[in-house]
Amino acid sequence: MQIKISTRHGHVSEQTQAKITAKVEKLTRFFERLTAVEVTVDLERRDAPGVDLRVSAEHKHDFVATDRSDDLMTSIDSVVDKMEQQLRKYKQKVQDRHRGAGHRQQ
Repeated sequence: MQIKISTRHGHVSEQTQAKITAKVEKLTRFFERLTAVEVTVDLERRDAPGVDLRVSAEHKHDFVATDRSDDLMTSIDSVVDKMEQQLRKYKQKVQDRHRGAGHRQQ
């Protein structure tokens, strides 16, 4: 899985990038087939940084989550939580689809 962290209107320290990478790497626990993750941090408004998280999975599925809050790490946590929900829902949908096909054949 490739992880790309970019910023707009500012710079994020190496320590913060390491924290973001650690949080984003945990997404593979919810869905194993992730191919690329792109995190964009928008620091245009310093009092409310925005975070955009785009995840690409196999078979042309892309997931997007965005958030803006008072603190950068709060925004990161919120975006990762939103992405976890999306990935769980998609994985459950895929599993249900495969389970349903097996029952129809019997």
